[in-house]
Amino acid sequence: MIFVAVDWAEDHHDLCVMDVEGMVLGGRQVQDSIRGIGQMHELIGAHAEEPSDVVVGIEIDRGLLVSALVGAGYEVYAINPMASSRYRDRHAVSGAKSDPGDAKVLADLVRTDRHNHRPVAGDSDLAGGIKILARAHQTAIWGRQRQVNALRSALREYYPAALDAFGTDLSHHDAIAVLTVAPTPALGRQLSRSKIASALRRGGRTRNIEAKTQHIQTALRADHLEAPAVIASAYGNVARSALRLIEVFTAEIEALETAVTENFDQHPAAGIVHSLPGIATVLGARVLGEFGDDRTRFADAKSRKNYAGTSPVTRASGRSRIVLARHARNRRLAVALERWAFCSLTHSPGARRYYDRLRRRGKTHNQAIRQLTNRWVDPPWVP
Repeated sequence: MIFVAVDWAEDHHDLCVMDVEGMVLGGRQVQDSIRGIGQMHELIGAHAEEPSDVVVGIEIDRGLLVSALVGAGYEVYAINPMASSRYRDRHAVSGAKSDPGDAKVLADLVRTDRHNHRPVAGDSDLAGGIKILARAHQTAIWGRQRQVNALRSALREYYPAALDAFGTDLSHHDAIAVLTVAPTPALGRQLSRSKIASALRRGGRTRNIEAKTQHIQTALRADHLEAPAVIASAYGNVARSALRLIEVFTAEIEALETAVTENFDQHPAAGIVHSLPGIATVLGARVLGEFGDDRTRFADAKSRKNYAGTSPVTRASGRSRIVLARHARNRRLAVALERWAFCSLTHSPGARRYYDRLRRRGKTHNQAIRQLTNRWVDPPWVP
């Protein structure tokens, strides 16, 4: 058996090949290309007879390079960069660092400590596609929210009447439609009811138009402190930019949600996920994509909980014992699971009883939701 480390970079990779005794058998730098990957296989093939005799350590778990390594039949371990950094500190105190040196450290890590790390999961291509789309959908939502926050911050500086008119949901089609035609206080005061109503209809509103129009006009014509005209005009341009970006994000979110739904419904485990209380298509796709569908990925339920970040961390020393929330986790999966646990409160009587029991014991809302999430992750329903 040999141990190979790949210290990857954007345009090249440093390799180190080590035997079971820790002796370096060879190493080189290869380019990130088909030729470079071929040179990598040549170096490995010079020291191993079968692909099953090769253990590879690399600090990423996805991408074309990882797919090539897995496809070759090697046993590939994705090592957290923080773990490899701590391992380097165990063997050197000088602080020296180089790419070939990092490759040697990584090879030594998988030689001695690979039992403490997970191999790269063999998820299906469909599960990988669902993960990519679900992540893109969530990233687009986060991007839109950043623009909404920027818009709200700008409106507070020069246009408080708009905040009174539309509240906190500045991504709503009503707010987008009206603020697009009246991004400054002066333009807002000039809006007639007919113009406001027309803007609301263009935005997609079909009901309660008159009442909404009256509310918006009253709010925009109310007395407020005003910024100088030049400042208001500058902020108006900022608001127009944010509004256009919000519209683009909203359109892309809808398109990505359609793609997520189409791919998720094709997966054999979609029916199982849909049967769980409180979890719909988008949340189900996020959970399935992040967990994957390789049943051998996690050794037991505790490993699955650790990956999700739902299991607590205990720090005990002498008489001191502290239980804390786990921060080293898959953030996207943790967010999806916590939202699912919250939604399950209104769809599962058992979940509601368990949550209420925790609250009566003095747990905060977040603590109770975290423990409920831990319960949902525990059963072996995960594909």
